Amino acid sequence: MHLNDLKIHLYADGADLNAMLEMYAKPYIKGFTTNPTLMRKAGLTDYEAFARQVIERIPDRPISFEVFSDEFDEMERQAHKIKAWGENVYIKIPVTNTQSESAAPLIRRLTDSGAKLNVTAIFTLEQVQAVADALTGGAPSVVSVFAGRIADAGVDPMPLMAEAKQILVKTGCTDAQLLWASPREVLNVIQAEQCGCDIITATTDILKKLTGLGKDLTQFSLETVKMFYDDAQAAGFSL
Repeated sequence: MHLNDLKIHLYADGADLNAMLEMYAKPYIKGFTTNPTLMRKAGLTDYEAFARQVIERIPDRPISFEVFSDEFDEMERQAHKIKAWGENVYIKIPVTNTQSESAAPLIRRLTDSGAKLNVTAIFTLEQVQAVADALTGGAPSVVSVFAGRIADAGVDPMPLMAEAKQILVKTGCTDAQLLWASPREVLNVIQAEQCGCDIITATTDILKKLTGLGKDLTQFSLETVKMFYDDAQAAGFSL
């Protein structure tokens, strides 16, 4: 499989404006995701100023910005403020707060109000079902299941992701797209497509590796041998 053969939508995950604009220049990048952790790592201190700058430079592809309160009333206030930033904005709502209280009632209110949501930090099929029930009949939305972190727990995410897709279909959640979050390698892009995911979001380093899809492995081997040789020569190693 080559990059042009992919049917799944590729989103860029990050909070560095220059890197986002680099990805924006690539037609195969269909959207963007951010989160408070990525923003903090990027050294950002003014959340709204950064978000508005991004939206101004990337006005025509979906971009997700997350609420960051732990109280549902305040989440709702933040969500409506974020919604007003632009038509291409999706509001990231965590599936629960830090007290493990479900965000489903809030998700229902927001989607009924026309807010486009990206429900995030989903790990279980029970959570997928609760979110699907809350989103059904509402505005366009994204259901973000953290397949990469599920794999980090030693659990194969592929059967879970395939079942998550079926839950959305069976629930009649027709305006929700299933997103494979936190991929660890290019192979995850292929796996996400095989599971029926609509979107995969990945960091820039993974997205840049997609040009290697379908590469001849014998040639890849030779390039690796040459890399080791060239680096040893450049380092001046001797025995």
